[in-house]
Amino acid sequence: MISLSDIRKEYTLAGLRKKDLHPDPIEQFRQWMKSACDAGVLEPTAMSLATASGKGVPSIRTVLLKGVDQRGFQFFSNYESRKGREMAENRHASLCFHWRELERQICIEGEVSRVEMAESEAYFHSRPLGSQWAAWVSKQSSIVLSREDLENSLESVQRQYVDQVVPLPHYWGGYILAPVRVEFWQGRPSRLHDRLSYSRKGGGWQIDRLCP
Repeated sequence: MISLSDIRKEYTLAGLRKKDLHPDPIEQFRQWMKSACDAGVLEPTAMSLATASGKGVPSIRTVLLKGVDQRGFQFFSNYESRKGREMAENRHASLCFHWRELERQICIEGEVSRVEMAESEAYFHSRPLGSQWAAWVSKQSSIVLSREDLENSLESVQRQYVDQVVPLPHYWGGYILAPVRVEFWQGRPSRLHDRLSYSRKGGGWQIDRLCP
């Protein structure tokens, strides 16, 4: 059996210097996202979303980034899912991107809020038809008795909306995570990694180097 404690990787691809960073973490993120896309990173928009209930019980899952602008980082979900319920109770959440091909990681902390319905509706109707049907079929995070039940529900939705525009479910839409802290991590040899952290200070950002 493989000893997990013996698994190691040396990081050697690049370094990260404070003087090379953009003063705005959103712009710095865009630069790194472009690099990830150009490098052919598998699922570059995949990010871990950590939430917690009102009692502080945490949970985490992978979701997809669907937009980034000066408001923050945008994603979509079922409002009645576990993450949706937790974000309604506790607006504090975190995101994490890990691009192993580039030996990079970005961790983001902030508060979430729902986007306007018009924005959710525009994105919903840009999705493939199968994804629109699935939003109606899946009562996300609830117990389902069998795969057959899901497939039967899908057939019912397909019949209901044949040759019709699929409406936006009232329980589905977008979120924005407005960042208060963003950390860029670049792997370096001997575990002396580069960690540069942006912290919200008034109307701007303070950048600090952190010990690895």
